[in-house]
Amino acid sequence: MTIRASFLDDVHPGVKALVEAHLPEGWEMTFTRSAREADRRRAAAGTDIAFIIGTGVDAELLAAAPRLAFVQKLGSGVDRIDSAACLRHGTTVARLQASNAAQVAEHTVLMILAALRKLPYFDRRTREGAWLKEEGRGTQRQLAGKMVGLLGFGAIGRAVAKRLAGFDVELAYYDPAPAPAELERELGIVRSELDELISRSDVVSLHLPLSAQTRHLLDGRRIGLMKRGVTVVNCARGGLIDEQALDDALSRGHVAAAALDTFSAEPPANSPLLHQAGIVATPHLAGATIENFEVVFRRGVRNAERFLTGEPLPEGELVVGPRQDARA
Repeated sequence: MTIRASFLDDVHPGVKALVEAHLPEGWEMTFTRSAREADRRRAAAGTDIAFIIGTGVDAELLAAAPRLAFVQKLGSGVDRIDSAACLRHGTTVARLQASNAAQVAEHTVLMILAALRKLPYFDRRTREGAWLKEEGRGTQRQLAGKMVGLLGFGAIGRAVAKRLAGFDVELAYYDPAPAPAELERELGIVRSELDELISRSDVVSLHLPLSAQTRHLLDGRRIGLMKRGVTVVNCARGGLIDEQALDDALSRGHVAAAALDTFSAEPPANSPLLHQAGIVATPHLAGATIENFEVVFRRGVRNAERFLTGEPLPEGELVVGPRQDARA
């Protein structure tokens, strides 16, 4: 029997090649021609299985894909999937737990350092012919000796803490669920209440999922609690921050720098944040490496095979199923 699958993100040719190389025998893959919703719906039509990375699934896409039985998110965040619509449609949805913690943690440390050392600015000016060593001496900041506060201490937050341990920093975290005391001792980190953590940290880094409870967690009030000169880092979800409040704080100099891999609207074509001198920005690629994609896609295919044969999915990876309420 032929399994018809679709890939509903507009991906790089190198990613397409990996997907095609790891398709099981008897599978056919259709790729969306672009990120436009009309093209995504065309790609989904007539398919049994769909894979997504950063795009969503809504009622309109499901209506165009009457056969779609299984959606595999190649990541953990499901805030762009209409789980209730999938449940009504009879479509099972799965995600991958802890699929890119190491990669996002690497990128987080990169963003912290790039913001503190003004790396994009000095790279650009050096290429333009300037030699601004003394400006760097007077404006760059170091990571050593700083207090770093992690908002969220799941797999990614813990991976960040592990990587920061060698930078001679003070570490603290906020998370509704306390970590085991043994892990806190191992990583040299302490738990703090949210507002206290924000007010004490030199660097605030976000590692929480986006939900109704966490949307605009960093609002104007909490940004106002931060130290003057703080650096804000977001490699999680753009909606965690009130971007207008962050823009205002950058303009006033209350926030010295922000390193953002995620935005409320993506791509953020009209975001005033992109015009701030203190911004380091990347296009939601913290977890995206070619090595990790191969591992992630293989895991996603294995979940699809489990679904097709009636095997249970790994714990925590079923989001919506035939006997399950919508969870997101």
